[in-house]
Amino acid sequence: MKFWQSRRVAAVLFVALLLGLFLVRPGVNRLRAEIVRSISFALARPVEVSWVRLRLFPRLGFDLENFVVHDDPAFSNEPLLRAQDVNAVLRVRSLFRGRIEIARLSLTEPSLNLVRDPLGRWNLAELLERASRTAVAPTSKAGSEKRPGFPYIEGDSGRINLKLGAEKTPYALTDADFALWQDSENAWGMRLKAAPMRTDLNLTDTGTLRVEGSWLRAASLRDTPLHFTFRWQRGQMGQVTKLIYGVDRGWRGTVTISALLTGTAGDLTVQTTGSVDDFRRYNVLGGGALALAGECSAHVNSADHIISRLLCAALVADGVVKLQGSIANFDERPGYDLGFSADVPMQSLVSLLRHSRPGVPDDLTASGRLNTVLQFVRPPNAGPALAEGGGQATDFRLSSKTADVDLPFGNVPLTVGAAAPSSTNSLPKKTPPKDPSPKLEEARLNIGPVAVALGETQTAYVRGTLWPGGYDASLQGDAELPKLLRALRVVGIPAPQVRTEGTAKMDLQMAGEWSGTRPRSFGKMQIDSVRAQPPGLNQTVSIGAADLSFAPDRLDVQNLCASAGGASLRGMLSLPRHCETGNCPVTFDLRADRIALDDLNALLNPAPKQPWYQFLSSGSPGNPYLLSLYAAGRISAKQFVDRKFTATHVTANAELRNGKLRLSDVRAEVWGGTHVGEWDADFTAKPPQYTGTGTLQHVALDQLAELMSDGWITGSASATYAVAASGLTAAELFSSARGNLQINAQDGQLPHLALQGGEPLLVRKLSARLVFQEGAFKIQEGQLQTPAAAYQVAGSATANRTLNLTLTHHGAPAFNVTGTLARPRVRAISAETQAALQP
Repeated sequence: MKFWQSRRVAAVLFVALLLGLFLVRPGVNRLRAEIVRSISFALARPVEVSWVRLRLFPRLGFDLENFVVHDDPAFSNEPLLRAQDVNAVLRVRSLFRGRIEIARLSLTEPSLNLVRDPLGRWNLAELLERASRTAVAPTSKAGSEKRPGFPYIEGDSGRINLKLGAEKTPYALTDADFALWQDSENAWGMRLKAAPMRTDLNLTDTGTLRVEGSWLRAASLRDTPLHFTFRWQRGQMGQVTKLIYGVDRGWRGTVTISALLTGTAGDLTVQTTGSVDDFRRYNVLGGGALALAGECSAHVNSADHIISRLLCAALVADGVVKLQGSIANFDERPGYDLGFSADVPMQSLVSLLRHSRPGVPDDLTASGRLNTVLQFVRPPNAGPALAEGGGQATDFRLSSKTADVDLPFGNVPLTVGAAAPSSTNSLPKKTPPKDPSPKLEEARLNIGPVAVALGETQTAYVRGTLWPGGYDASLQGDAELPKLLRALRVVGIPAPQVRTEGTAKMDLQMAGEWSGTRPRSFGKMQIDSVRAQPPGLNQTVSIGAADLSFAPDRLDVQNLCASAGGASLRGMLSLPRHCETGNCPVTFDLRADRIALDDLNALLNPAPKQPWYQFLSSGSPGNPYLLSLYAAGRISAKQFVDRKFTATHVTANAELRNGKLRLSDVRAEVWGGTHVGEWDADFTAKPPQYTGTGTLQHVALDQLAELMSDGWITGSASATYAVAASGLTAAELFSSARGNLQINAQDGQLPHLALQGGEPLLVRKLSARLVFQEGAFKIQEGQLQTPAAAYQVAGSATANRTLNLTLTHHGAPAFNVTGTLARPRVRAISAETQAALQP
C-alpha cells in the first residue's frame, strides 16, 4: 500500500498517463458530457459546450468552444454567462478516481448578464445560495478530499450587462477582469476590475471600478455574512455625470468613491467616502485647486427596509456640514426623518462659487459665518413630507479689490417655507413671518430679503430661493449703474464691460438648475441720466432715459432718448443675449433730428483724420467689434449733412453683417427733389468695395450748382445712376470709380454758355447718358433742345471741370465747347472749317 502512495510512483503514473494521452489521443469530444456535468454540478446551473479539444501544455486540460451557462428561466431566457473560448484546467487527481474535475475555468472576453426581477431578487444571488448548499470542496482542496472541488473561475476583458426584468439597460461594465472561488469550507471570495459605461453613449474616461469581497455559507442570502470593498477611482466628473444622467452636466474634476460593506445582507453596515479633486465648472479656468470630500455611514436592514444611524459629514475649513437621520420603507414609498446642519465660514461658499461660475475674481473674499439647521420628515406610507428649520449668515460681507467691490450685507436670514413672492410694487424692509411647515415638494429655503447699498443714496433688496431642483434670486430697488454692474460681475453674473455712470430702478430675477445649465435672467430696468462708452465707439453715449426689458434670450430697449456723435436719437433697440448660432441680429428703429457725417466719423472711426468710410474697413485696427456685429433695422433723420450737402427726411433700411453694410430703400429729399436707392459696402474686401444704384426725381439744378459754388446751370432734372468704387482714400476711390448716369433736364439755363448773340443758352430739354471712368465723364446719346434749334451732344468733361464738347445740328458739327465749366469757350464750326477737318 505504501508503494502505491509514494510520490515516486505517483510521478511515474502521471508521466505514463501523459504519454498515453499523447500517443492514443482519445476522442475528447466523447467526454464532453462528462465535462459539462462536472461544471454544471459545481455551478449549480445548466451548462452547454459546443466543442471540446484536449490540451496537454502548459497544464493538462481542455479548450471549450461556445461555452454557455444558462440562467434560471424565472429571471431571463438569455444565458447567465457566455464565452466563445474557455480554457478548462483538469484536476489530475480526479482521473485516479475515475471522474473528471475542473480546477480552473479561464474565460476569454466573457459576457455576464446580471438580472433583477420585479421582486428585487438578483439571479446571481440565487446562484450563490444554491452553490452554498451544494456539497463541494474548496477551490484549493486537499489531495485526499473526495468531494468535487469548486473551480477557480476567471474572466479576462469581459463585459457585464445589467437587466431589469426583460429589459436590458444601457449600463454595463467593460474590460472586466473578474475571478470567483471557494476560499475555504464555508467561505467564497471574488474580485472585479472593470470600467463603467453606457451602450447608448460615447464615454471615454469614466474611471476604474474595483470590487473585492468574501462571504460565508448560510441558509439564505439574507443571513450570509459578507465583507466587501468597493473603489471607483480616476473617473472624470463630466464623464461620470454623463454616465449617470445621460448628459454632461458641465462639472469637471477627478472622482474617487470608496465603500466598505460588512455584516449580513439583511443587516448591513455601510461606510463610504467620496472626494472630487480639482472641482470646477468646465468654463472656469482659474481660482486654484479645490477639493471636495465627505464620508457617510449607515446601517441597512433589508428585512425591514430601514436605513438607520445615517450620518454624512464633510469638513469645510473650520466648519462642518452634516446630514443625519433614518429612512424607512426605502424601496417603496419611503418615510424619513433627516436633519441637515451647516456651520461653515462664508469664505468657503465663495470658494465654491469661484469654481462654479466664470468671471468671479480670484481675490473675492467673504467674511461672516453660515449657521443653519433644517429638518425633513415624512411618515412611511402616509402623509406628506414636511420641512422646517432656518438659520442665518452673520456679518456677511463681500469684497474684491480688483473688481472695486465692497458689499456689506450684515445678517442674512434663512427660513424654510413656500417660495417667497416677488413683487414689483413694494420692497420688503423686514423679514416676513415664518411660514408653517410646508410640504417638501413645495418647500423652499428662502434667503433674505436683505438690503445692500448700491450707491450713496441708492438701496436695493436681494433675496434668493433654493430647492432640490434649482434656485432663483431677485434684485429690486435703486442702484448706481457702475456699482451694480461690478456687483453682478463679482458673483459671476454676465454684465457688460462698459464704462458708465448713471442710476437705475430695477426689478430683476434670475433662475437656474443645479444641473449646471445656464441660468435664465429676466426683469425690467429704468435708467436715467446715463453716460456710457459702448465697444466700437470713440465717444460717450448719453442716455437721458430708457426702459429696459430683459428676456432670457433678448434685451429690449424701449423709449430710448439718447445722444451720440452730435445726434439726438430716439427709438428702440433689441439685442440678443447668449447667442450661440451667430444668426442673432441687433434690431433697431432709430430716429434723429440731424446726422452730420463728420460727427459720425469722429464717433466711429478709430483714426478720425482718415475718411469716414474707413471706420468699418478691415484696414482700420482697433474695431473688431463692428466687423463682427450683426445688426438690422431702420434709421431715419430729419436732416443729413455732409459739409455743403444736405438731405432732409432721410430714411433707410440698414443691415450690417460681418463687415458688410447694405442700405436699402434709401429715401430722401435732395436739391428740392426726391431720391430712392440702394447702397452696398463690403469692408472685408481689401480694399473695401462700394456699389450704389438709385433715382433722382425733380431736383433743382440751381441747388446742385450752388453745392459746386458755381451757378453754371438752372432748371429741373430727373436721373438714374449706378456707381462702383473701391479704396481706402479719396484718391483711391476717385481713380477706381466707374458708373453711368442717365439724366433728363428741362426748362433751364446755362448762364456761362452762349452759342449765338451773346445770350445765355436756354435749355428747353436735355437728355444724355454719361459714363464715368478714368476720372472723366463721357457723354453718350446726348440730346439738347433750345428755343432756336436741336443739337446732338457728345464729348467729355473731366473731374477738374475741363470741357471738350461738340454740338451737332442736322448731322453736321455746329459748335465746339472747350475751356472750363466756369469759363467755357464756344467756337462756331463753319462749312470751310468742316472741309478743312475732312481727311
